[in-house]
This record gives sequence, C-alpha cells and structure tokens, in this order.
Amino acid sequence: MSRKRVLILTGLSGSGKSSAARVLEDEGFFVVDNLPLALLPRFLQLTEQGVRFTPDVAVVIDIRNRDFLADYETTLQQVREEGYPVEILFFEANDEALIRRYSETRRRHPLARQEGVPEGIARERQLMAGFKRLATVVFDTSGLTVHGLRDQVLETVLGRSSKMPLVVKVQSFGFRYGLPIESDLVFDVRFLPNPHFIEELRPLTGLNSEVREYVVQQPACRDFLAKFQDMLKFLLPYYRQEGKSYLTLSIGCTGGRHRSVSLAEELRPFLAGQGFVVEISHRDIDKG
Repeated sequence: MSRKRVLILTGLSGSGKSSAARVLEDEGFFVVDNLPLALLPRFLQLTEQGVRFTPDVAVVIDIRNRDFLADYETTLQQVREEGYPVEILFFEANDEALIRRYSETRRRHPLARQEGVPEGIARERQLMAGFKRLATVVFDTSGLTVHGLRDQVLETVLGRSSKMPLVVKVQSFGFRYGLPIESDLVFDVRFLPNPHFIEELRPLTGLNSEVREYVVQQPACRDFLAKFQDMLKFLLPYYRQEGKSYLTLSIGCTGGRHRSVSLAEELRPFLAGQGFVVEISHRDIDKG
C-alpha cells in the first residue's frame, strides 16, 4: 500500500479550485491542473518510477474535461485498489458569488458558450451532483477571501500544526549595482560607519569576524538591530498568516561587501530562533 496522498480537487468553475491548488503546491504537493481522470492511474505510477521520494499529489479535475463524468467511479476504484488513498475535495459557492467572480475576472464559464453564466452554473451543478456525493469534504467558498480559503484548506488537509514555516531569504546587496527586483522588504544601512574607509578592513568582507565586529559594535548598529528585530518579530508572522510562504528581505549598503553582509549574517540566528527557515545570500560580495 502506498503512503502517497492523492487529492482530487474538483467542483464548480470559479469556486476556488485553482487557489486551493496553489496553496497545496506551496506546501509541497505535486500539483497537476486539468488532468484527464482516465490518465490518473498511469500518472501516479510514473511519479514513483526511479525516485526515492514521491511527494503527495493534488490533481485538479473538473468540467473542462467532461469525459471524466462517464466513468469516474471505475477509475477511482482502480486507483484505490492500487493502494492510493484518494481524497476528493469538492469546491462550490452560491450563484451570486460565482456570477460576481466571473464578472470581475471577465472570464467565460466553460459551459456558457451559447447561454449566459447563470445557465452555465446551473448546468454544471447538475452534471457534478454525482461526483459531489463522493466527496471527502465539501468547501463552500461563497463568503471566503483567498486567505480564508487557504486557511480552510490547510486546516482540513494538513492540520494547523503541519503548516510549513515561512522561508525567509536574507540577501545583502550594493546600491551601486541596483535594487534586487525580487525583494519584498528593502532596508538601507548606508547610515552606518563604512569599513571601506578602514585600510585594514577594506579588502575583507562582512564574512570576516573583524569586519562584522566593527559593524555590529557601532552604537547605531546595536540600536538598529534591536528595533529591526522587534519589527521583524511583529511583521513576519502576519506575512505567513496572509499566505506568504517565501519572503525576500534585502539589506543594502554602498558596495554590498561590508555592512549589508555583516547584518545579513547577524540576522541568521535571530530568525532561526523565531522558527523561520533562513536562507542567506550575498549578491554583490565579490564585486568592486
């Protein structure tokens, strides 16, 4: 029997399946959108060939491929007999919410080619009624925001304690070479005394203990670090709560070799101690 979890995300168009799929992808699931259900058994076999670790799988299957409605029970039975614990997450919403979403996104309902959106929704409800009865859980997303949907999916699928920690990438850089465009937060530490003007420190970098000690022991730096860490302690849990799984924190000085590198390294133990996964990089340390 396989221990791989297999989730089928299905339901009404516009009810949040794609948002749920992105949530699961962020949490480590291997996600496939619009896979024909008949290919699911073969797909699951392929994911386990020649690999040591096979992640849990989430597959979005819906009315875009109507053939699955003809023999879904047979296919699901086959998958279960092969040892895969299939769970069906069915997403729906009331007509008002679905019509509003289609109006806001200006997308066409897959069944509303000759008819309007309300008629397409009604037809889809009828076609999906049998599949809904097989659902492990039904999500009504009518009054949910994207963040609310994310919380419900994580709580149902993984449990609160299983939620992956926020990954914080701390990146040093030099303003001389431009801002890192991938940054979520940018901090300028050019106000600190520059080791570049200390002859014996100039050829070194913030990875050297002499430079780091010089930077961190400055009174302005000690005050900055205390306030900076307090702010991060406040901010980062809210970023995670709002759905952020990866955050890039960029710290810049003039050349990206001394002050920014020292402070990025100084933040490593603090962030790890707060329960975040920490990645450190120094974009411009070898320049200049």
